Amino acid sequence: MSRTTRTPRRTALLAALGLITATGATATVLTTTAGAAAAGCKVEYQITNQWNTGFGANVVVTNTGDPVASWTLEWSYGGDQKVTQGWNATITQSGAAVTAKSLSYNGNLATGGSTSFGFNGSYSGTNAVPASFRLNGVTCNGATDPTTPPTTPPTTPPTTPPPTGGKADNPYAGAKVYVNPEWSAKAAAEPGGSKVANQPTGVWLDRTAAIAGVNGGMGLRDHLDAALAQKGGGELVVQLVIYNLPGRDCAALASNGELGPTEIDKYKTQYIDPIAAILADSKYAGLRIVTTVEIDSLPNLVTNVSGRPTATPNCDVMKSNGNYIKGVGYALNKLGSIANVYNYVDAGHHGWLGWDDNFGPSAELFRTAATAEGSTLANVHGFIVNTANYSALKEDHFTIDDSVNGVSVRQSKWVDWNRYTDELSYAQAMRTKLVSLGFDQNLGMLIDTSRNGWGGTARPTAPGARTTVDTYVNGGRYDRRIHLGNWCNQSGAGLGERPQAAPAAGIDAYVWIKPPGESDGASKEIPNNEGKGFDRMCDPTYTGNARNGNSMSGALPDAPLSGQWFSAQFQELLKNAHPAL
Repeated sequence: MSRTTRTPRRTALLAALGLITATGATATVLTTTAGAAAAGCKVEYQITNQWNTGFGANVVVTNTGDPVASWTLEWSYGGDQKVTQGWNATITQSGAAVTAKSLSYNGNLATGGSTSFGFNGSYSGTNAVPASFRLNGVTCNGATDPTTPPTTPPTTPPTTPPPTGGKADNPYAGAKVYVNPEWSAKAAAEPGGSKVANQPTGVWLDRTAAIAGVNGGMGLRDHLDAALAQKGGGELVVQLVIYNLPGRDCAALASNGELGPTEIDKYKTQYIDPIAAILADSKYAGLRIVTTVEIDSLPNLVTNVSGRPTATPNCDVMKSNGNYIKGVGYALNKLGSIANVYNYVDAGHHGWLGWDDNFGPSAELFRTAATAEGSTLANVHGFIVNTANYSALKEDHFTIDDSVNGVSVRQSKWVDWNRYTDELSYAQAMRTKLVSLGFDQNLGMLIDTSRNGWGGTARPTAPGARTTVDTYVNGGRYDRRIHLGNWCNQSGAGLGERPQAAPAAGIDAYVWIKPPGESDGASKEIPNNEGKGFDRMCDPTYTGNARNGNSMSGALPDAPLSGQWFSAQFQELLKNAHPAL
């Protein structure tokens, strides 16, 4: 589907300079211990946006000298420019002199290493590029090659760090999508797995250590470097899962995380900030980076708190301390300031939020989170539904408006007064609701179709018998779960629609964010150092709770910890794929 451009196209590089010192110069490195290093630098100062009284800028610093553990970059303006807001550095100004100092997560620069920071500023008259820079006290000698920035103001001057280039309305349109080599190798090693091993899947940053890489595995930079290699001359999307909120997933022990309920500062400084610093590296500016932001968290503040039969004490704590809201807002603000990052916020699934008392309040909560911690609605490119879940994409054999013998489908035990029967109708309705609350009218939706195929021999080919509304619905539904609330390693599931761009109205893409074959949680308690608990919903003998109508869990046996490879499940997903492989 073609949609109009979401944001005005920005001028990408309006002024730049490349400045390199003579080798052999020395300067004191600002670390906890005194020392000296041969200094050299290359600086790119980019005016990324400009209007009649203000401008935005991005600065890329490349160290061409000896490695440094921290850095200070200094320059002076020739006019009356004033820095008003900055990110990824501590920026101070005295008169015309500006000083930018590294933060805890981006101070280390190896020889040839680079980092970037940005800021908004004000000016009057001219806005000339600074004539020179000093890195750790040593002048970077060279000449500038400025161009004249545009003087046409944007419709609304930005109040948050502006992007350096116009974002695609749909990042998936006309683009390849990154194939994770680690997942691909596991899939290819399975019998029959080569049929899907070339499919793109999400890269999960589910703990701080994942940024650098866990147990010798690929870290974030490794994946981005591999993405550059896959990109070639065209466009390429990289899909990242931002998933490490304090008190994460308060209603499901299997997906609890490493951070306690109060550790919001660690989330910001040790998790989000380092990710943002890497994504802002100019080396990766040519990638379209899609972030799916914090699944399975915000909706819990509506559905699993006091006053609901599904309440859990942990969710009450997270609602009270506000750290889900703060964390999501902070992540959206930091990541959304990077020109080539596209934020998609998790919006649950129809089997969770499709009821009237969940749907509207959740949409309102999403808006609250999107405007927290300095963020704005403009930092949200879209929403994603059905992440790591199993809800059918489209039920063809019954609709929400059907009735049997005068009894509405909504009164069936399966639908249970839900307003939606499948993920496509839910995603489109949620999009309409969110736009009505002020989100961009061209808001895009993603649907995770990695495990919602429900094919194989059990897939119905016609509507159920019209004896009762239950025989009609149960006989015709593709989703064969015992209950819509079942979410862990579901028996009978299959691979869903292959990833594809713009498949339906309002939908940016069908995606495989959950890598097929990775477990949802262990079938029994397994000691671990990842903060992951044992959730009885992953136990095939469990008889249920209020969140699944006190039904059997429907989980497969012998499952490992969440995120670990589960060969038996992968084989079942292949067998029950729809469309068939």
